[in-house]
Amino acid sequence: MIEQLPWRAIAHYGLHLLAPAIIALCFKKERRAKAFLIMLATMLVDLDHLMATPIFDPNRMSIGFHPLHSYPAIAIYVALCLIPYEKLHWPWWLRATGVGLVLHMITDWQDYMLWL
Repeated sequence: MIEQLPWRAIAHYGLHLLAPAIIALCFKKERRAKAFLIMLATMLVDLDHLMATPIFDPNRMSIGFHPLHSYPAIAIYVALCLIPYEKLHWPWWLRATGVGLVLHMITDWQDYMLWL
């Protein structure tokens, strides 16, 4: 476990920070910076950890445990990624929000499933 810790942290924070930067490149040029910041802001979803005891447990699976990490919430996050915003004339940033939230869930899933 000790040998895995640096790689686990690199994978976790790489997905939280580097992946949004790369994904932001898929947005229109004038929206990339805002899309990146929106995806970073989705890390606030971890505020639901404050309702758990202990607040942080490296051996606990977040997915399905915390309310904002629940399967119904994840379904909403996926829907946010798939809605045809242009056709419905909805704001573009909802997709960036959905992508950031789904990426966050993938990050939390891999943090538990691949490293323990």
